[in-house]
Amino acid sequence: MSNTVWINALAELQQQGEPCVLVTIIEERGSTPRNAGSKMVVSRERLYDTIGGGHLEYKAQKIAREMLENRVRETRLERFSLGASLGQCCGGATVLLFEPMGQPQAHIAVFGAGHVGRALVPLLASLPCKVRWIDSRESEFPAQIPTGVEKVVNDEVVDEVENMPAGSYFIVMTHNHQLDLELTAAILERDDFTYYGLIGSKSKRAKFEHRLRDRGFQAETVQRMRCPMGIAEVKGKLPVEIAVSIAGEVIATYNANFGEKSADGEKPVPMLVPAARRSQTG
Repeated sequence: MSNTVWINALAELQQQGEPCVLVTIIEERGSTPRNAGSKMVVSRERLYDTIGGGHLEYKAQKIAREMLENRVRETRLERFSLGASLGQCCGGATVLLFEPMGQPQAHIAVFGAGHVGRALVPLLASLPCKVRWIDSRESEFPAQIPTGVEKVVNDEVVDEVENMPAGSYFIVMTHNHQLDLELTAAILERDDFTYYGLIGSKSKRAKFEHRLRDRGFQAETVQRMRCPMGIAEVKGKLPVEIAVSIAGEVIATYNANFGEKSADGEKPVPMLVPAARRSQTG
């Protein structure tokens, strides 16, 4: 098989924003099915190229898929003895290198294609994030959508909340306060997000907290909402200034949250500002 297969697969998967693992034979001792340097690419659905087939390839594929499932970003080395345990009769040993490629650190839903949304989405698109940009108004979106961003036009905007995976980031900045409230309720109802930011002032937050309490939401759930969102130290009213502030908070969150695994299905909530400041902003 041509050694361009895995190169083309990597390029294609990267273009689609699809994470994968590049598996390389980096050492071989004795008799092995393929030479050092042989590579294959493992995505969630497919294999591209081969490191020799058989049980070794099956084991490598299993490890790679587990890495994808757990969003592992570190490279990994594994040594395999090609004896009876792997069902191979050649008797050699192989060391495989597993390199995660294109794994997004954050799945982000941005609700609203207004001025701030149009300034924010290109920033998020340049980060290791998978972005869904959602609005009911086709006309609000720019003609050019940044590469890697999925544009979603849906009259029933709130329905899109359930289409995001657990651990997602939600950013709400629509043109309508009532819609913001309905989105907030749907997101807090899930309560499995890593980050939820709502654009607005402290007075908007106070109103929303009151209405959410009336709907039966617990105070600790409502506290997970970031409103006002963004890094407080980044001042400014221009859309790009607000967008930079929000993008900075997203980066701080996925860096703080990086490498932590959820326990009992609950995602850790990174505390980005000191407790005293949180009580003021909350």
